[in-house]
Amino acid sequence: MAKVRTHGRYAPRDRRRCQPVGAHAGEPGLELLDGRVPDRPVAERAQSREVALVRVDGARRPAGLQGQQEAFDIGVGSTHGARPDSAAARSLLRLALVAALVASVFAVAPGVASASQLIARNTSTERLAVSVQGTALVTYHGQGRLQRVLVWGALNASAPSEAKAQAEFHVDYSGGWATQGKAVWKKLRNTCGPYRGPQLPFLVTACTARDGSHWAIQRWQRHQANFGLAPWKPGHGAWELRVSHWRGPLPKLEVWQDWSYGGRWHHLFGRLTYRGLPVHGFSTTPTGDPLDPYGRVLYLDTLDSVYGAGWHRENGFVVRNPDGTFCYGFVPHTTETGERRPPGNGSRYRIAVSGPGVTPDVVWEGESLHDFDPKNT
Repeated sequence: MAKVRTHGRYAPRDRRRCQPVGAHAGEPGLELLDGRVPDRPVAERAQSREVALVRVDGARRPAGLQGQQEAFDIGVGSTHGARPDSAAARSLLRLALVAALVASVFAVAPGVASASQLIARNTSTERLAVSVQGTALVTYHGQGRLQRVLVWGALNASAPSEAKAQAEFHVDYSGGWATQGKAVWKKLRNTCGPYRGPQLPFLVTACTARDGSHWAIQRWQRHQANFGLAPWKPGHGAWELRVSHWRGPLPKLEVWQDWSYGGRWHHLFGRLTYRGLPVHGFSTTPTGDPLDPYGRVLYLDTLDSVYGAGWHRENGFVVRNPDGTFCYGFVPHTTETGERRPPGNGSRYRIAVSGPGVTPDVVWEGESLHDFDPKNT
């Protein structure tokens, strides 16, 4: 699903210009679900507006370098992602740019695939049924009662475009009353068979329709406090229920590891692509949060780190426009409240992201590198 290449044999070149955009002291904001308009399409809203600036402590940059040290782990303007200095990362950027120039569109018609759309939070007893017409019925318990939600009208994803809308479901939380004036769910007959698609993370249930397309429900804790902090705002730790519909391959999340600042800090870099083309948005807030449906935030977790045993959220950051690349260094942070947080490198890392359009969420996970050894060069 995702590839890992570690650079343990060669001394890394200095990566002082690595600037992950949208690394947050807060987190990307919760997507809003408007219960007053049951049939309102629930888009992958701009994952934004709830971030605070963060200061990065540690190695200082010489005066005059492009960007300031604070830019190492927060977004700057509308740039998206990484500016690593190593030969490996420069090659990655060149290849990504070539791929972006070679092709110009993603397929939206049958034959492609990959991300999801938020339906609800903190649910249970989830079930999925799909009619022969391609309308999905998602049934679950939430907010203290049984919910019956109709989902239809989208497949796969559109290529990043400032002139074209991204693929998005129509959603009717009334079970049909709001859009068709009747309880459609009562007569919806399931024609979706056993799932025959690729393995998915966070999977609740999935099926394969008669036309060969796949439907899936995934559930995971996307919105968490960064830097291993305890939950401190509403929504932290919520389990999001997400629905996807696709045909073809999944998005491709590639991650590599090395060290930054001459071996001082552990470092990740990589790219997010869909059918060989970069996944990216077009605009962000000053702290790097996406402002359009094409932007995607990568959520980085660290295992058995200084934050404690088990998995903890390290940070979130967006992929770069136009090449879909990113990078992240595990450096000390000081939050806006003045609390100092140490580097969060752990024994393993995990990056999760919602793919473009209405395709499934994907995950990369890998063992961390050892500390840099100058003798092993």
